[in-house]
Amino acid sequence: MASMMMKFARSSYISSPWRKSLPLALYSKSSAESSKVLKEAETRIEGEEDYPVPTSGISRPLSEILKELNKKVPDSLVKLRVEDGFTSKYISWHIVNRIMNLHAPEWSGEVRNITYSVDGKSVSVVYRVTIYGTDAEIYRESTGTASVDEPGYGDPVQKAEAMAFRRACARFGLGLHLYHEDLL
Repeated sequence: MASMMMKFARSSYISSPWRKSLPLALYSKSSAESSKVLKEAETRIEGEEDYPVPTSGISRPLSEILKELNKKVPDSLVKLRVEDGFTSKYISWHIVNRIMNLHAPEWSGEVRNITYSVDGKSVSVVYRVTIYGTDAEIYRESTGTASVDEPGYGDPVQKAEAMAFRRACARFGLGLHLYHEDLL
């Protein structure tokens, strides 16, 4: 059983059945660097039960991560929502999550506060997203609010959390272009 487990630390090890998932560290590598890392790993695989997984390259300097997050999100990933006669564009929380995993794989998020309004008709969530780079770590927080009485899928806290998460990621630049497309 121990040979089937992955251990991630500074010198990570992964057992041979997981060989196909090796490109974890290749997100930020160029194709030439990626090929080199793969060849080195394949050389170590031969005859070894456990071999090191390259962890350098999973994290990058914050400037590189932020540059990637500030790129325009493809239109195919953007959804439209109509509320009170107004149309707005947004990116689903699960797409934002996948983009964060791709460009900032060592990020973390946490709910910092949940507050119900005095009249009990709405709930607000404060969410913090932290990005860890090789040179530093930074965080951004934002809020999301949902009506308690609003019909539809999901509970109000879940909706408010998703909104706060998306907004916190927008503070890093992810999907920020959607807020000011009319100015471009």
